[in-house]
Amino acid sequence: MRHRIEIPQQCAKEDMRERIERVTADLQDIENFYDIQISETRHDKLKKYCNDELKDLENVHFNHLDQGGRVDYLLLRNYLKRQIHQLELEKVKNDATRELLEFTISIVKLCEDRQKATPIEGKNVAIELARVGTVIDNVKDQLKDDDRNISKPDAFYAAKTVDQLRERLEEWYNFYNLYDPLFSWWVTAPYEKVKFQLATLASFIREHLVGMKPGDEDTIVGNPIGRKGLLADLEAEMVPYTPEELIEIGESEYIWCEAEMKKASNELGYGDDWRAALEHVKNLYVEPGQQVQLVHQLAQEATTYVQKHDLVTVPPICSDLWRTFMMTPARQKINPFFLGGTSIIISYPTSTMDHASKLMIMRGNNIHFSRSTVFHELIPGHHLQFHMKARHKPYRNIFSTPFWIEGWSLYWEMILWDKGFPVTAENKIGMLFWRMHRCARIIFSIKFHLGQMSPVECIDFLVEKVGHERFTAEGEVRRSFNGDYSPLYQAGYMLGALQLYELRKEVVDSGGMTEKQFHDRVLKENEMPIELFRALIKDLPLRPDYESCWKFYSFH
Repeated sequence: MRHRIEIPQQCAKEDMRERIERVTADLQDIENFYDIQISETRHDKLKKYCNDELKDLENVHFNHLDQGGRVDYLLLRNYLKRQIHQLELEKVKNDATRELLEFTISIVKLCEDRQKATPIEGKNVAIELARVGTVIDNVKDQLKDDDRNISKPDAFYAAKTVDQLRERLEEWYNFYNLYDPLFSWWVTAPYEKVKFQLATLASFIREHLVGMKPGDEDTIVGNPIGRKGLLADLEAEMVPYTPEELIEIGESEYIWCEAEMKKASNELGYGDDWRAALEHVKNLYVEPGQQVQLVHQLAQEATTYVQKHDLVTVPPICSDLWRTFMMTPARQKINPFFLGGTSIIISYPTSTMDHASKLMIMRGNNIHFSRSTVFHELIPGHHLQFHMKARHKPYRNIFSTPFWIEGWSLYWEMILWDKGFPVTAENKIGMLFWRMHRCARIIFSIKFHLGQMSPVECIDFLVEKVGHERFTAEGEVRRSFNGDYSPLYQAGYMLGALQLYELRKEVVDSGGMTEKQFHDRVLKENEMPIELFRALIKDLPLRPDYESCWKFYSFH
């Protein structure tokens, strides 16, 4: 006789971690299947899913959750709302280029029919591709006579869209070609023509609408999102300040940095002329071929320091296992300094670079700048961070924020400064350069998105106010606005660090935690806005409709 096993209703329900893991996997599947950015089907599927999940989240009994569950609830709620907002912004961009790229509807349909294994006839496909080719030619002819009312950022987005469609069309063609003889017989010639037309159209748009000549890797376009866009992003990041207040914070911190720079400059005998002292430090670089050894020495120095002073847990696997790579010359145009995480990627000149570029890169990656860069990228910075977040609450990785990622590494620059890690005046100038740089990042990135500074003015600002080499300033601005980073990413370094620094005062200086306990807790709770981390560790009251309210900054 079989006995029916009754499963308690509460066991059948998802906890918040399971819900987040499911949503993460579901969204990944939708995005992998509908992988064309301008697809209306993709937009509709993602928006419906996020709205449905947001609605279903209301069925969770918030008050029955523990503090960690309440934080997860708010993280997921904010994430879904932000995804919907991003989809709406994408639609605005797609609508702005729709007249220019009307022909793309046919290509998107071909690709999506292939995903669904919809039967096709080679002859009909060939006819449609021939029609698309004619439309593309007409678009080019019209653009030669009339540039149309389209902004440079929208035109740049249109060119990238055409590039993506060409890649997807190639994937579509290779799926059928040779496996379906009639497809190959009918489609090969019109496909090859359209593939070529798409490549030439993308190049034409870049040259005539954006102003980028073939092979131009230096032009910086950018896409200012305006005050309204910045406020929406600040709300999502749970930072209760206006864009104008962020600029004030950057300027206030810069004043502190400049005063400290003058002190270090006086130590070196340059008086208040800190720029002359900075030039002295820039010229303290290692010979070609020796940068890798320098990086390893500096990494060992920083790791030993935080372990000796018991500041944070550093597992042996983390301290022993990190890899080293060299930055390619092309990537150095976007990332002129080091990158880190699971490994460190080192910027230094190659023998193929011109003489001026070699000197600028060596000066920009001198010994004392590198001393701060290395611990920022490795331990106790990003490498330790990535090691821990892969092992502790990894389901929260979906809630990625520069205020946690970059704020953590810059926070360590502040803490190590306070503890006397910079021994010499040159050490101090190396650390202060980066702190000044992060102040400047707030100012120029926010002003750019407010329409108050152009990319060229941002470059000049970094050269004049921070003392950048022009090559590294161009790389920093290019990196900031090329579309790979969110509009608030550059501001997130300093602002996230200031949040952690203030929170440390609240919980460590008050005796609530040891320094090591605080640092370990930051890492083990994984990514989230710092205000929610504060609510978590201080057990502050939370509601399902919680909004940011923590004013973490006191002006100097």
